[in-house]
Amino acid sequence: MRQVFAAPQVTATRWRHLPNLLTAARVLLALPVALAIGYRDYRTALVLAALAALTDAFDGFLARRFAWQSRLGELLDPLADKLLLVGGFIALTYVGAVPLLLTLLVLARDVVIVAGALAWRMLLGPLTVRPSLLSKLNTLAQIAFLLAVLVTLVWSPAVQFLPLRGPAWAVGTLTVASGLDYVLRWGARARRIRRLKGVH
Repeated sequence: MRQVFAAPQVTATRWRHLPNLLTAARVLLALPVALAIGYRDYRTALVLAALAALTDAFDGFLARRFAWQSRLGELLDPLADKLLLVGGFIALTYVGAVPLLLTLLVLARDVVIVAGALAWRMLLGPLTVRPSLLSKLNTLAQIAFLLAVLVTLVWSPAVQFLPLRGPAWAVGTLTVASGLDYVLRWGARARRIRRLKGVH
């Protein structure tokens, strides 16, 4: 009887790694997406980017639904998003489909956040960052914009940035707002911790 009831537990233990495997697959898709855009193979880039977006949604659902969260997943998930988005935006700027300013904003936000996390680690100790609602909306908006640009390029490869100027402004504004939100919230938290530790 013990063996009969142990099998489902073993199976569940095996499946709990599925979200991390999907996230790792998303990491591996980032470079092919950027390369496909660079070679102006927009149809392939769109298929791969859409697949990456679907795995993002699916691995998050599995982790929440079955409590399959892990420390590795917490580290890999934002890394996968950043690699896909940064690579995609840089490649789209290279082919002239996204303005340089928007890509610089996307890059600057990530650089500021990483620099802040490193400074926190060195000065205050371990850091566990939970993405805010604004940060999640920003990531969603950037992914949606990336897919929208690729759809536009698939339908009309010669079209430039003009049809998506409005959404680009929205994404840029949300990117800046999300970056400032991180700086203000974590800056205030750092000051409180330093006061509690008596550090000036």
